[in-house]
Amino acid sequence: MAPHPQRLSVSRRSWPLAQPFAISRGSRTTAEVVVAEVSDGEFRGRGECVPYPRYGESVDSVVAALESMKSAVFSGLDRRELQRAMPPGAARNALDCAFWDLDAKRNDCRAADLAGIGPLKPLVTAYTLSLGTPERMGEAATAHRHRPLLKLKLTGDGDLERVEAVRRGAPASRLIVDANEGWTPRHFADLTPALARLGVELIEQPLPAGDDGALAELPHPVPVCADESCHTAEDLDRLVGRYDSVNIKLDKTGGLTEALALAQAAKERGFAIMVGCMIGTSLAMAPAVLVGQQASVVDLDAPLLLASDRQPGLRYDGSTLYPPEPALWG
Repeated sequence: MAPHPQRLSVSRRSWPLAQPFAISRGSRTTAEVVVAEVSDGEFRGRGECVPYPRYGESVDSVVAALESMKSAVFSGLDRRELQRAMPPGAARNALDCAFWDLDAKRNDCRAADLAGIGPLKPLVTAYTLSLGTPERMGEAATAHRHRPLLKLKLTGDGDLERVEAVRRGAPASRLIVDANEGWTPRHFADLTPALARLGVELIEQPLPAGDDGALAELPHPVPVCADESCHTAEDLDRLVGRYDSVNIKLDKTGGLTEALALAQAAKERGFAIMVGCMIGTSLAMAPAVLVGQQASVVDLDAPLLLASDRQPGLRYDGSTLYPPEPALWG
């Protein structure tokens, strides 16, 4: 039981993006986030989530799910019990991360210490280029050619021209691509040899999550990463042979607790680890920095895509991301 009665408050906020952001499923101009805050009268912990329509979530549904947990939180619900009390998803992520933050403040330590990780090191994050014409993506690549790792949003037809334009615009940058389920097996077979020659290092979720069996039969000249196909550790067994790595996002796993468990289980099965994000503020990115300590690819650039971030936020120096300060989280 908690030392004092805990109270949960839930809030929502819209954060404008610096410019419209497009993927294969559509475009957006704002980041819609929900924040859970747990207070015991002396300490408070916060967690932010980003409801995702692809997974049947909305701001309203996530707020309602969190509001329904107020009595359980007041009665002493803790992070361990939370894993059984709520399903994976954005709502549980916000509350799980709030508990991590609260526990760190109660114990006068860092969340990384509670997780057994120790001092956090800075990370180099990918910077994402929104889906567009080859010309526009090439111009964006030129503007960000100083960044060591670029991530390209792709969609299917015309993707080779997009990647070629980006490679011309940023000849020295490492490249990864994300189709967001927008390819067919034909796209995969046709495009991957050329992408390998262009130096693409990773392909995220080329086929729809429910129709990705062909990946077990097709050659992988470029390693393939599961995103929409991988939410929790329970998904891993069916991904063996189809994917080479998994993209861990706290909004999919339902929080840092399951994200760390997923990372461990994935490594045991031979998967490489990528840590990713939805488009939220630094408060949503901060817990993922703990997962990023063991990731071969880090994609925690969402605050860089916002018109403004919450303060205090994470510190970015170019593409170098520094661990969160306690005033932000953990």
